[in-house]
Amino acid sequence: MEIPVTGFVVHSGDSDSDHSHRLFITSWDGRPVNKVHVHPFKGTTSFDVGHFHHYCGETKSAPSGGPHVHHYCAETSCNDQHRHLIKGTTGPAIPLPGGGHYQCFEGCTTVSGKIPHVHKYGGSTGDEEECRY
Repeated sequence: MEIPVTGFVVHSGDSDSDHSHRLFITSWDGRPVNKVHVHPFKGTTSFDVGHFHHYCGETKSAPSGGPHVHHYCAETSCNDQHRHLIKGTTGPAIPLPGGGHYQCFEGCTTVSGKIPHVHKYGGSTGDEEECRY
């Protein structure tokens, strides 16, 4: 089964070999896709080298109304005199019974610390509370 999709691609304008393009979908299966949305996310990393970190943030925007994923990036709390970065792409949208959706994410932090190490993290988008740690 084919699903008709319309949209456009925008070149980043970079002149180096690592340039990129962004795809903007304007309709999915005949329905306009003109809204974008974000999701809050937060959690706690795994306990490694005697400590853990908290993290929270907001995903990058993505089109509403069709299958999509979100990119995310956040810095962890400062524990044991260092921080880590978490960065990645969520899984696809998972519908909620009452409408809306959420997405799952997981990964490993960047390497940091007096004893260089990483932490695992994972969770799902949602929880509209203010981001604090």
